[in-house]
Amino acid sequence: MGRFVNPDSSAFQVALNSKIYVDKTGLISYTNSVLDTTNAYICNSRPRRFGKSYAVNMLAAYYSKGADSEKMFSGLAISRCID
Repeated sequence: MGRFVNPDSSAFQVALNSKIYVDKTGLISYTNSVLDTTNAYICNSRPRRFGKSYAVNMLAAYYSKGADSEKMFSGLAISRCID
């Protein structure tokens, strides 16, 4: 039996409030462009300690139903994207 997991945005909110935050929301724009296509499988491979979990937390916060993503991402690069 499986479990449904709907992560919240708290992990990304902690990263967003840190002093050394680096805006990588361009990944969201790319993800939006390949959703519902045959290229929808995305592999995020990076070396150790290179932000893979951070990227997943960012995507989970953006696509989560329980977070106010418009407010959270308002000052970031993704907010200037037309899509």
